[in-house]
Amino acid sequence: MKKAIQFGAGNIGRGFIGGLLSGAGYHVVFADVNDTIIDKINEDGKYTIFVKDVESKEQVITDISGVNSTKPELIDEIKEAEIITTAVGLRILPIIAPSVAKGIIARKEAGSEAYLNIIACENAIKGSSQLKEAVYEHLNDDEKSYADKYVGFPDCSVDRIVPPVRLDNPIDVVVENYYEWNVEEASFKGEVPKIEGMNLADNLMAYIERKLFTLNTGHCITAYLGNYKGYKTIDESIADEEIYTIVKKAMEQSGMALVNKYGFDKEAHFKYIEKIISRFKNPYLVDDTARVGREPLRKLSATDRLAKPTMTALEYNLPVDALLTGIAAALKYNNADDPQSVELQDKIKTLGVKDALKEISGINNETVLEQVVDIYNTL
Repeated sequence: MKKAIQFGAGNIGRGFIGGLLSGAGYHVVFADVNDTIIDKINEDGKYTIFVKDVESKEQVITDISGVNSTKPELIDEIKEAEIITTAVGLRILPIIAPSVAKGIIARKEAGSEAYLNIIACENAIKGSSQLKEAVYEHLNDDEKSYADKYVGFPDCSVDRIVPPVRLDNPIDVVVENYYEWNVEEASFKGEVPKIEGMNLADNLMAYIERKLFTLNTGHCITAYLGNYKGYKTIDESIADEEIYTIVKKAMEQSGMALVNKYGFDKEAHFKYIEKIISRFKNPYLVDDTARVGREPLRKLSATDRLAKPTMTALEYNLPVDALLTGIAAALKYNNADDPQSVELQDKIKTLGVKDALKEISGINNETVLEQVVDIYNTL
C-alpha cells in the first residue's frame, strides 16, 4: 500500500493536496493537532470535496486516516511513507520539523533505502527548502548524509481557493474548480511519483512568481480595497467598478514585470490575469475579505505579494501606480481580530506611514515611499 502523509488537515490539506494524493492511489494519513478533525477522519474514513463553480460537482475522498502530529505514532507513519506534503502555513514549518527529523532518523535506523519526498505546499517561495533547513537542524552529520541520499525536498507552487465554509460535516470542504500544483522535477529523489494534477516544472521560480505576482497580488489588493470600502466578500469587492479597475491595472503592472523578467508571452499572461479575475468573481465561493487580507505585515514584507512585484517592476522602469494603491490600501487595513493588523496600526501611529512602510517592506526608494503616503492620505 502506498502511503502519503499530509501535515495539516485543514481546508487546503483536505480540499486540495489530500484529494490529489488520494486520487493517485495513496492511503493518506492526515497529521494535525486538531483532535476533533483527526477523530472525525478516523471515525468516517472519508469526506466530500464540494466543487463550487458554474458546474458544481462532488468528489468523495476515501482510504484516509488521521494521527495527532504531536504523538509518537506519527514517527511510525513517516517510516512507511513515500511522500509527505504540508499545508500548515510557513510559520508552522519549524514546529513540525522535529517530527519530520525523527521520522527520517527512524528510517535510517531501520536500514531503509526507500526514497521519501517531502513537499511543503505553502503560500511561500521555496517552502520545501525552508522546511529542509529546519529539519536538518535536528540531524547529525550521519543523518544528514542519509537524508541527502534518500530524502528529497522539491519546492512547489500551489494555487486553489479554498474558503472556510461551515458544513454539517466538519471534514467536508468547499473548493473552486481551478487548481494548479507545480513541483520542481529535478529535486525529487528516486522515481518521480505519478500524481494526476501535479505538474512537473523545470523553471519553478517563474511559476512561483507568476502565482505570487498575479493571484496573490490581485487577491490581497481586492481584499484590502474591499475591506476599506465596507465589502465583506471578494466577489462583492471585485464587482465594484473602481476596485476592479485598480486590481486589473495592478495585476497588469506586476504582469509586465514578469514579462520582462522571465520572457513570458504578454498576450498569454494577460489572458491568465483575466482567468484569475474571473475566479475572484465566482459567486459560488463566499470568500471573506478578512481571510484574504489577514496577516498584513507578512503580505507587506519584502519578498511577498505587494513589495516584491512593485520593486521588480521598478527594476525595469515600469509604472507601479496601481500597485502602490494596493500597498496604501494594505496600510489602511484595520481589523481588531487580526494581531498583525493591530501591530501594523500601532507601527503607523508610532512611526508614521512612511517609516512604518519602510521598516515592514524594506522599500528604501524615497520617491516610492512618498507616493504611497500621498495615496494613503487621499484614498
